[in-house]
Amino acid sequence: MGLISGLLLLPLAPARGVVWIAEQLQETAERELYDPSAIRAQLAELNRELDEELIDLDAFETEEERLLDRLHAAQKRSHTDNRR
Repeated sequence: MGLISGLLLLPLAPARGVVWIAEQLQETAERELYDPSAIRAQLAELNRELDEELIDLDAFETEEERLLDRLHAAQKRSHTDNRR
């Protein structure tokens, strides 16, 4: 970046910093959301709650379906990322 363009774009620096932070937060959140080991741990916890009768079967099935959908999406994302 040249001196002139650097000076002209200087007022935009705070906005670019905010955008960068937002992108980093989004990447971190997506990594955590689609982490297969975290999803499997949540499924194990869900099974434990059902075994200990802390939740009923309907709540279990609803949450299990949501977690399995996330796990499937994580596997698709991983497969797509590996093809790149």
